[in-house]
Amino acid sequence: MAFDSTVLVVIPTYNEAANIKPLVTQVLAQPVSLHIVIIDDNSPNGTGEIAEALVRLCNRLFLIHRSNKLGLGSTYPDGFR
Repeated sequence: MAFDSTVLVVIPTYNEAANIKPLVTQVLAQPVSLHIVIIDDNSPNGTGEIAEALVRLCNRLFLIHRSNKLGLGSTYPDGFR
């Protein structure tokens, strides 16, 4: 992934189906050029599928699916990589 902006927002998710779309919408509405990386830890409630749909609609969104719940501590380094 190559980014042309200076702001990268990493959003870790696990069971955030009800929250992910409003959150992404609000972050993208900020008056700054940014990209968002959503990192989903295999949410059983469909968060990853909702994130996939959002990624298809916006070229400033990226998604990383992780196969297990690996925790918040490893999310940010994965997102920045």
